[in-house]
Amino acid sequence: MNSPLGVTSSAKVVVVGAGFAGLAAAASLIQAGFNHVQVLEAAHRPGGRVNTTRPFGPNVIELGANWIHGQKENPLFSMAKRHSLLSEDAYSSTMCLPTSVTPQDFFFREDGSLLSPSDVEHVCALFGKLTSRAFNNKLEKKYHSKSLGHYLDEAFAESPLASSFEDAAKVFEWCKRSECTDEASSSLYEVSALQIHEYTRLEGGFFNCLGPGGYQAMVDVLLKSLPPGVLLCDKPVTRIQWGLDKEGKGQSPCCPVKVLCEDGQEFEVDHVIVTASLGFLKERAWAMFEPALPEDKTGAIKRLGFGTVDKIFLKFSERFWPEDCAGIQLVWEEGPEDNDIYHSLSEGDSWRETWYKKICGFDIVAHHPTVLCGWITGREAQYMETLEEKVVREVCVRLLRSFTGWPVSEPTQVLFSTWWSNPYVKGSYTFVPHGVNGVREHQALAAPLPYRAIYTRKKPLQVLFAGEATHVNFYTTTHGAYITGIREAQRLIDLYTDQKLNSSEDCSSRI
Repeated sequence: MNSPLGVTSSAKVVVVGAGFAGLAAAASLIQAGFNHVQVLEAAHRPGGRVNTTRPFGPNVIELGANWIHGQKENPLFSMAKRHSLLSEDAYSSTMCLPTSVTPQDFFFREDGSLLSPSDVEHVCALFGKLTSRAFNNKLEKKYHSKSLGHYLDEAFAESPLASSFEDAAKVFEWCKRSECTDEASSSLYEVSALQIHEYTRLEGGFFNCLGPGGYQAMVDVLLKSLPPGVLLCDKPVTRIQWGLDKEGKGQSPCCPVKVLCEDGQEFEVDHVIVTASLGFLKERAWAMFEPALPEDKTGAIKRLGFGTVDKIFLKFSERFWPEDCAGIQLVWEEGPEDNDIYHSLSEGDSWRETWYKKICGFDIVAHHPTVLCGWITGREAQYMETLEEKVVREVCVRLLRSFTGWPVSEPTQVLFSTWWSNPYVKGSYTFVPHGVNGVREHQALAAPLPYRAIYTRKKPLQVLFAGEATHVNFYTTTHGAYITGIREAQRLIDLYTDQKLNSSEDCSSRI
């Protein structure tokens, strides 16, 4: 390949992981002229936390990433638009969120009665204002040391709306439960209120749906930019030995890193870009690196949160909900995000008996007129993954029947995601726990090895880290993963040439 940046072709690079971060890094390096790039993916397929399926017919079901979040300065949105991959229909969101409820979202009490849409809208609007304060770094000082859950409770209690109608607090609990899905946390009482402002919401429509190809079409764009043989699937990495040129282990100074795979194959390389999920690193980092990672990096892996978000899809033979119903939302008498209930269940395993209360509701699914999708987060989602499909089916049908009173038939198919059970993912995405300095930990996780003199030829970068958990502002998002993959590729490009790309947008425009 001709090198548009004049990069040497002799550098050998292994990229661990073929999610958006890994594929973006590999594509960027190859475009820059690196001729010895190998991507090692542990799973049988590329894509990472993208999992586009078609279990119910020709139209896609997304078990993983669902939307492109934001438009302005979002390289994934630009890529999707450039390749005509965006959805052209009216669907912009299929998940009910507190700040975007409509009269088409039916909120039911446990006794089967409907809540007033206007009452629900008022509470959800207040919830949106309160969370916006946190995201916009406008929290009063008295809330700086609070968890997000405690801040929201106290601010809500100070509002006249808290006592305006009998079920106001219960609807507010639903809002917190729904927000847990955005935060990938077991509870908002475990999420930092102060640190949440570091997350940046890009301008433009926040829920941008992809067209008939789903998210896999975005993965395919990146895959097409890789020459044959670059990607190897079913190739778990078990050990990364770095700094070998310094420790005299018999390897030449130009190849200071050795990557060992589960099948016994070894790669002697100059650089490794690790894009494994934070969940995977929490379980495997201690045994994966030799020598061990520095204390600040292992500390970041421990302290940052990595939660689970799962979807439960129910396909019925016919639609039993009204045509004007966009979602069936469940408002509990004693919901798990109520402060007293949360603390009463904080110890022991009694929460498992009511795991299903973490389900916010069941939303309609675009292009699937007889399918509903339930969302569940945190430890309850992890527990749900251990249950048999029959149990999950029975619980969901019971909830739908008891809350709505409608004639709910038995589903013809049930499908749910299992991100916690996936040994190479172990969850969904990152959050900043209460009491943790997210900026410091994200930066520590992103720091390459070795740390000093990273841009000199005498001590080149050996191990680099990418993925959504390594971005201060875009953790939880696919475009965050994509940007960090390009960021780490750029470090290597800078190492071998003085000519630099201006931005991730510049690099993505080549793909």
